[in-house]
Amino acid sequence: MNNQIQPIFILPEDSKRTIGKDAQRNNIMAAKAVAETIRTTLGPKGMDKMLVSSMGDIIVTNDGATILDEIKVEHPAAKMIVEAAKTQDNEVGDGTTTVAILIGELLKNAERLLDDNLHPTIIIKGYRKASEKALEILNDIAEDISDSDAYRNIALTAMTGKGAEIAKSKLAELTVEAIMQVKDGNEVDLDNIKIEKKTGESVENSELIKGIVIDKERVHSSMPKKIENAKIALLDTQLEIKSTEIDAKIQISSPDQIQGFLEQEERILKELSQKVIKSGANVVVCQKGIDDLVQHYLAKAGIYAVRRVKKSDMEKLAKATGAVIVNNLNDLTEKELGKAGVVEAKKVGDEEMTYVKECQSAKAVTLLIRGGTSHVVDEIERAVRDSFGVLASSVKYNKIVPGAGACEIELAKELRKYANTLSGREQLAALAFADSIEIIPRTLAENSGLDPIDVLAELKSAHEKSKNIGINVFTGKTMDAIKEGIIEPLKIKTQAIKSATEVSELILRIDDVIAAGTGSDSGMPKHGMPPQDMM
Repeated sequence: MNNQIQPIFILPEDSKRTIGKDAQRNNIMAAKAVAETIRTTLGPKGMDKMLVSSMGDIIVTNDGATILDEIKVEHPAAKMIVEAAKTQDNEVGDGTTTVAILIGELLKNAERLLDDNLHPTIIIKGYRKASEKALEILNDIAEDISDSDAYRNIALTAMTGKGAEIAKSKLAELTVEAIMQVKDGNEVDLDNIKIEKKTGESVENSELIKGIVIDKERVHSSMPKKIENAKIALLDTQLEIKSTEIDAKIQISSPDQIQGFLEQEERILKELSQKVIKSGANVVVCQKGIDDLVQHYLAKAGIYAVRRVKKSDMEKLAKATGAVIVNNLNDLTEKELGKAGVVEAKKVGDEEMTYVKECQSAKAVTLLIRGGTSHVVDEIERAVRDSFGVLASSVKYNKIVPGAGACEIELAKELRKYANTLSGREQLAALAFADSIEIIPRTLAENSGLDPIDVLAELKSAHEKSKNIGINVFTGKTMDAIKEGIIEPLKIKTQAIKSATEVSELILRIDDVIAAGTGSDSGMPKHGMPPQDMM
């Protein structure tokens, strides 16, 4: 009798399983690899990445979230870092690279503690206490925004080291002006800022329009090209004969009936035109179609009209001009019309566009970005979006911290003091957290070709006197970051620390990775059918 024990398979045979320390090492290795990939993009002297898709599309960028999203990472732990970077991008708009680097460093230092036989839950507990303390310290370091110059400096800091640097002072002014125009109290809805991109001319030629630029041309060539003191009708209804909902046939038996039919159609279209003309509107923006005959009547009346405008643009126009979007022409009166100083057709590049500008108290604006090539324009758009994000955050929370690595050095210094008050092994984890925070100034120094050890030693010594001392990456010397105008919103730092700690804790908790197999082409498990010789 055969006493051999039959092995029991719980998982499908082509699934992979990694257990215990191997699982932790694998995940930590993936996180470190992601951090190393984008580490070189940090700071004013950070380099760009060129990403080429399988279709040959090229993206040249310095933006952490864009890089992580485009490289299509496969490893599950690395995907968690990408998610953290996306959250940072959505919440604050900037600091995505910082989050990824912090996660990599927190896990790298945790690995050292795991090698010293510290249990993951002890490390997690220490990290959590340190991150809570870090948020307290950040609130103590933070200062209130005192003047409008601070907003400009925040925008400049957000754009430094990105593609927009070639015209950063001009773009910083435009972004601050746009935010101030659309803000409502201390809330900013970034949907009210439309970014329009066009290649041609230089970045310096970018402009902010207090109103909306529509990517549409006049419907009729004999309409005026420019209308001053515009009264704008926004129509969410077609200026043409409505087709019936069901299939309908009309029987005509004599030529007179054809003539009568055509005359009736013309009369209806003329009435539609008259309703618009009577309202006093001299600009018509229509979300749907405009019949050729209606175009003729409107052009005759000296009215400027555009058609098939996007719903989102219609809503922005309503906010910019104060017009009411009308669904029924019978409701169109002078009260529903919006106002703009100028509406004109302008050729931008090889396309004709409609500018609705000089709107009084516009609550929606357009930033038109120019640049030599589509890659330049795209990268400037990413930098400008980052800048809008940090400015909106600054307006909302009204708190800033020093940049240039000053904030992190002060954090690390205070966290080490705090770690010494903890008892037991958690103290080691809190010290590892403090070391991890220093990766930001260390990376800034490395990317600038400076010696990170010398720089950190000098910064630590300077922080005995002032919490605002950061590194000037252009001279290699220390400086007062607040006085030099290198400032960032508090929200960037708090969000980065929260996200990085949460993701690190999540990855450290994992001690078993079970990866399902791909299965056969039919979608059945490979062992679902017995081999042919057994049938």
